[in-house]
Amino acid sequence: MASQSDHKAAIIDGKAIAQTIRNEIAEEVRHLSQKYGKVPGLAVVIVGNRKDSQSYVSMKRKACAEVGIISLDIDLPEDVSQVDLIAKVHELNANPDVHGILVQLPLPKHINEEKVLSEISIEKDVDGFHPLNIGKLAMKGREPLFLPCTPKGCLELLSRSGISIKGKKAVVVGRSNIVGLPVSLLLLKADATVTVVHSHSHDPESIIREADIIIAAAGQAMMIKGSWIKPGAAVIDVGTNAIDDSSRKSGYRLVGDVDFQEACKVAGWVTPVPGGVGPMTVAMLLKNTLDGAERVIAQ
Repeated sequence: MASQSDHKAAIIDGKAIAQTIRNEIAEEVRHLSQKYGKVPGLAVVIVGNRKDSQSYVSMKRKACAEVGIISLDIDLPEDVSQVDLIAKVHELNANPDVHGILVQLPLPKHINEEKVLSEISIEKDVDGFHPLNIGKLAMKGREPLFLPCTPKGCLELLSRSGISIKGKKAVVVGRSNIVGLPVSLLLLKADATVTVVHSHSHDPESIIREADIIIAAAGQAMMIKGSWIKPGAAVIDVGTNAIDDSSRKSGYRLVGDVDFQEACKVAGWVTPVPGGVGPMTVAMLLKNTLDGAERVIAQ
């Protein structure tokens, strides 16, 4: 038998899988356009000028253009009032050419995020964060209209890599509203046995070691070591952490929540950072927008 040191995990190429999905979406959009003379529309609302938010938004706009989805850009000043922001959301709810509404988070401190998100029409909630969509996700036998993009992308990576979830032990590291919590609910729906590890968990290492599937979404650079991973496990790394690297022009590099080099020697499958989950999040946003449009246009 080959020694442990020769083992190489299969690298899940999120970039390539996302591109395949984008090609499928572009095909569907062409079909809608030819058959009904309509294409999906996504409204992207950004408040203020945070650098990271700006770059996410321009990436989303570019991706829309690539698949033929019309993106409506709503740029609002940092000091916009909550009332005005909600009025803008209502206006987009009423616009029949808009099939998806995305409010880029985080919002400035003076605005109540929860209040704004719950004003988005559930039929246009392509981020999947409306309390009704999350509530349905949490219940057996109910289906949300939309699933949150990053969790949906994680499961899509597993299924397109031929990794079955049913009956497997899955450990989710982190319990954020955006990734950890919804991905744990999705895994439950897919019949996994799910454990959530968080900052108050005792001995996270021994819990993670049991997992057939690890979803790492804690926001802690390289927290999960090779020795924490069960041989042959599937590791989906959602973390994106900047660490100092003087050899890079930018002065930093991006790493995940998993020690990638070590994980490759033990795991069965592993996603890289960057190039793993990231591209999938945007692809799932486009897919949700397409689904929202199809419900309206092709009914």
